This record gives sequence, C-alpha cells and structure tokens, in this order.
Amino acid sequence: MNYILYNPFACSDNGLEKAKTITNYISNDKIEFVNITEVVYSEFLPKIKDEDILYVCGGDGTLNRFVNDTEGFEMPKNIYYYATGTGNDFLNDIGRKPKDGPVDMTKYLINLPVVTVKGKKYKFFNNVGFGIDGFCTVVGDEQRLNSDKPVNYTSIAISGLLGKYKPADATVTIDGTTYEYKKVWLAPSMNGRFYGGGMMATPEQDRLNPDNMVSVLVWHGSGKLKTLINFPSIFKGEHIKKEKMCVVQKGHNVKVVFDSPRALQIDGETIKDVLSYEVHKA
Repeated sequence: MNYILYNPFACSDNGLEKAKTITNYISNDKIEFVNITEVVYSEFLPKIKDEDILYVCGGDGTLNRFVNDTEGFEMPKNIYYYATGTGNDFLNDIGRKPKDGPVDMTKYLINLPVVTVKGKKYKFFNNVGFGIDGFCTVVGDEQRLNSDKPVNYTSIAISGLLGKYKPADATVTIDGTTYEYKKVWLAPSMNGRFYGGGMMATPEQDRLNPDNMVSVLVWHGSGKLKTLINFPSIFKGEHIKKEKMCVVQKGHNVKVVFDSPRALQIDGETIKDVLSYEVHKA
C-alpha cells in the first residue's frame, strides 16, 4: 500500500490536487490519501506494514509538522517526500527539483536539531530564523489570510529593510562562547543551506555533516541602505564574503537573545513576541 500524507493547505490550498500528481511517478494502484491535518498518528502509523510506503506531500512547513507531530512514535521503514509546496528549501538543499519525483527521506530524518522557544521544544528541518525573517513570515501569514496570490518574501524583506523592521542588539552564545552584536538583521540557525524560498544563508552547511553541527549566521552592524544594497547577495551565498557585516559559525549548542521581542520562524511557521531561542544538535 502507498499512503499519501498530504497537506490540503500547501500550494495555496491546492495540496490535495498537487498530491494527486504523485501518480505520475508511482502506480495508482493501492493508494490511500490521508489528510495530515486530520490524521491520528497513534492509529495511523501502526497499520503501516514494512512493505508499505509512506509519502509525505507538501512543502517545508509540512515536513516540520510531520517530524514534530510524529515525535515519540515508531516510524515506518519506508518514508518518502514528494514536494508540492512553494519554497521547497529542503529539496533545493539536496540538489533536487519537484519534477524529479519522490525522494527517500530515511537518512534526513535522523538526529534532527531541536530548538527551544518559550519553554517548548520543536524539531526543525531547515532552520530557525530570528530577525527580519520572522518579520517576513508574520507579514506573509497576514497576506495569505487576505489574498490567494503567492507570498513574495523577497518584496516583504525589502519593505522591512526600507523601514518597517528595526534591527535588534543581540547576544549569541555558541558552544559556551558568547558574542555581542549591534543592529542585528538576521540571526538564524541553519540545518541546511537554504531558507526563505531560496536564500543561501549558510552555503557551507551540510545537513548530514558527521560532526552534527548547525551553522549560525549573524548579519549585523549595517545601516538600512547598506543592508538593502547587499541583501541580494544572500541568494547566491556571496554575503559571507562581507565579513564586517556577516559572520557564520558552527556549533552544537546555540543561544540567541535579542534585546526586544521579535517574531521567530521555524521552517516557515511563525511564533510571535520571542526574546530568545536555544538550539541543540547532539
């Protein structure tokens, strides 16, 4: 049996129709579509046999939801991902395109990093973003409520750089060493290289690195105009050459504290009014 776990809200509420295109890659015999927003994992997962395949369909947010909602359950032997979202940063990170079809998720589900925010723990697949990226997801969420058009996070970021977002001062602690930064625009912890629909925040990060480290980018110290002029370089990972503004470090334990509350996003899912986050990857 092929179980197709789909997110009806993916791809501008066309998740089911997009999920059905998986039949271009697998046989349409013995298929069962399961709504991820309604599934009861305690009942659903035990019925999946060793020879069955579970396909998770959606975008990066769907992957995040899946790994967190299934925490503590025994997972099926065969789990694949079929991208039907809009950003697809995970797929981009592993060098694949949606047209390539389903990808085996087995090795990517092992030892995911954990972030603690407001006393609650979450696994994350791609990143935890703190700064203007959190601002972008808040505005994006609001736009989704009022329009069916795809959210353009790049244009939202530009509007933030032009004045709608004010940078914070931050304290960043990585494996016990603390750093102080002024005017921080971005302070994400990255499990992969990409986030925000194509920004290569940490071009040297390997989600399967044997040291099990995340990468932390701090974009700091620059004014609005200088940040705006240099911001497009993040899409090719060239921002890291600007060492006076951008610092990238790796570690197992990360703590970021801002001097005033900001929105934070975890794989695109927003949490408002956050002062700090902590990441751990064993």
